Amino acid sequence: MSDKPETVGQDGVERLLAEAQGSASEAVDQGRIDSLLNQAQSALSSLEEPAAALPPGVTPFEFKDLQGAAAANETASLDLLRDVQLDLKIELGRTQMHLEDVLRLKRGAVVALDKLAGDPVDIYANGRLIARGEVLVLNDNFCVRVAELIAGDDGQA
Repeated sequence: MSDKPETVGQDGVERLLAEAQGSASEAVDQGRIDSLLNQAQSALSSLEEPAAALPPGVTPFEFKDLQGAAAANETASLDLLRDVQLDLKIELGRTQMHLEDVLRLKRGAVVALDKLAGDPVDIYANGRLIARGEVLVLNDNFCVRVAELIAGDDGQA
């Protein structure tokens, strides 16, 4: 026998298995089985060799420690949201107008809306209805007091 194990393809393995199953009374050549086992062992050991066989510049894969950082014990504050952009829109009401009527609008024109004075106004954040509130005047500034928070997906603007 030579030092190098004999190479057997898939067909050879299937033939050996068929021979072993086909005749239970016949003994399979032990030398052939040893040869196949040696070949499998050498293939497995070649997979476990260090990265010496890798091309230059390629490093073997290493598992990193996936343990995250410890949770901060600080309390959350609005400072976390300081740089988050949010498109906030307060809708006093709606109306439908013809284009010619819109073009005739001048400073001081009054546009009738579909809501009455004192009705709640809709508050949208990034196009989604999030709340309803009431308009107030505080120190000559208009303000909106939130009266009801809206949950769910209703009301896309």
